[in-house]
Amino acid sequence: MSSANLSIVIPTLGRESVLLDTVRALLELEDRADEILIIDQTPQHESSTESTLQQWHNAGDIRWIKRETPGIPQAMNAGLLASLGELVLFLDDDIIPAPELVTGHRASHAKQDVDAVVGQVIQPWQQPEEIGHPHKLRGLHTDFDFPFHSTISGRVQNVMAGNLSVVREKALSIGGFDEQFVGSAYRFETEFARRLVAAGGKIWFCGEASIKHLRVPSGGTRQKGDHRASADPRHGVGDYYFALRHGVAGETWRYCLKRMVREVCTKFHLVRPWYIPVKLVGEVRAWMWARNMMASGPKLLNAEGNHSVTVKSPVVVEGNSST
Repeated sequence: MSSANLSIVIPTLGRESVLLDTVRALLELEDRADEILIIDQTPQHESSTESTLQQWHNAGDIRWIKRETPGIPQAMNAGLLASLGELVLFLDDDIIPAPELVTGHRASHAKQDVDAVVGQVIQPWQQPEEIGHPHKLRGLHTDFDFPFHSTISGRVQNVMAGNLSVVREKALSIGGFDEQFVGSAYRFETEFARRLVAAGGKIWFCGEASIKHLRVPSGGTRQKGDHRASADPRHGVGDYYFALRHGVAGETWRYCLKRMVREVCTKFHLVRPWYIPVKLVGEVRAWMWARNMMASGPKLLNAEGNHSVTVKSPVVVEGNSST
């Protein structure tokens, strides 16, 4: 698939100049994607951002897709369905791409015959390092310790959605991303990876397909707030749901109980013990919510990949994507 058509999908929420910088850098790559889709969940952009996105859309440089209700897996599914490429590369909206980003993804799919490629992700506190893959953890914890800033490529069973390419047909065949995940959608990427592997899929880590993740504090699709002092179940529900979906009997219970204990046994809580019951309430609520999510089942794309789309030229407005 070295010559396969590749679509870039960028879900975004509340980002302005950094979004434009990200898109501009992708447009300037020598090996460009065949199309760039912006899945925009921002209610109202600054006028300069709105104007630039509109110009790019009108010129055919990007496809600007608006969604009214924010959600990470929902936005990624919208992009997956709207994409025209054989390969779909999901990127964060606050990155600096390496010159070999697109080339690395295409080449990895072609040479390794895999269904997904996760590229190197350099966080602000990191530098690329020649780190071997630990492969020490098993079961639910498999590859939780994978160093995504490594320069050493190889097989993996976990991913980061901010630099992830998939074979579109394969991703659709397993239902895309589970829209049961809400808020920060914690563990939704790992849940997708586990489902892909269970369906016979293979995942490759490519150290050459690199991005620098800027982690801009304003905007972003992740849930904000200090979860250590909150009883909000959205901070933990994804982790419990992941364990219930993919754990085996006793392993699931051990995983969930360890999380509950770990989340209230921190330095923060030792100094502020009055927050322990608050946080514990949030964890119990998250566990109960995850049980209800399990009872109702995953929210995946239907087998036909149907998706309601309303066109308001020149901006596309996406509707609900799940069954």
